Amino acid sequence: GILQCDASRSSMPADLARASTTDLLAELKRRMESPPKKNIILVGPPGSGKGTQAPLIKDKYKLCHLATGDLLRAAVAAGTEMGKAAKEVMEKGGLVSDEIVIGIIKDNISTPDCGNGFILDGFPRTVVQAEKLDGMLTSEGVGHIDHVIEFKVPDATLVERICGRLIHPASGRSYHEKFHPPKVAGKDDETGEPLVKRKDDNEETLTKRLDAFHKQTKPVVDYYAKQGLYSPVDADRKADSVSATIAAILAK
Repeated sequence: GILQCDASRSSMPADLARASTTDLLAELKRRMESPPKKNIILVGPPGSGKGTQAPLIKDKYKLCHLATGDLLRAAVAAGTEMGKAAKEVMEKGGLVSDEIVIGIIKDNISTPDCGNGFILDGFPRTVVQAEKLDGMLTSEGVGHIDHVIEFKVPDATLVERICGRLIHPASGRSYHEKFHPPKVAGKDDETGEPLVKRKDDNEETLTKRLDAFHKQTKPVVDYYAKQGLYSPVDADRKADSVSATIAAILAK
């Protein structure tokens, strides 16, 4: 009975009465060996280290990484139904609706890449979005959110990290005046071309963005904390220390 209820989510034949004992045992073995499914949300402001940790979590647990900005661009480029809807809104200068973003997430989590679960980055940003996400996961029968990890870094540190950033526009290579300086000041190591600062990477803009982020994030974090899913992480440390803390959270 247990196997039959879940047959739609596996590679087992729908009619289990006709399945051989060998097939049933192989399916049980597959389920016991496959890593437990994990659906994770990462929360953190620019420069908090999410971009460093997400690929490590992805590789370790064989998850798919869903960064909503990238998903939107990919859906528009692929011309999917949701992508066309998003393109129409963006061309008019509007904000893409929650329904479109959740539709794009839904399209992605049904792919084989997301079979073991997903890392969601950049969404949800509001409690309403969190509720709609929960509703979609339930209706699709793909489980629920298991962990919400917030990367905590003092604002002053983030300002220092981001305001010192230098970018090589052609390749996207990044440097930092203090933490990762180029061999020759202001020049890309590989091409010798000049490095630039993004116009938004200044203290005034960043302080406003961080203030908005904290106000927006607090209710979302509280929403998940009430469900017992929230774990804050001190991300103002070396990357391997942060990784070890995240591994301990995900082992629960």
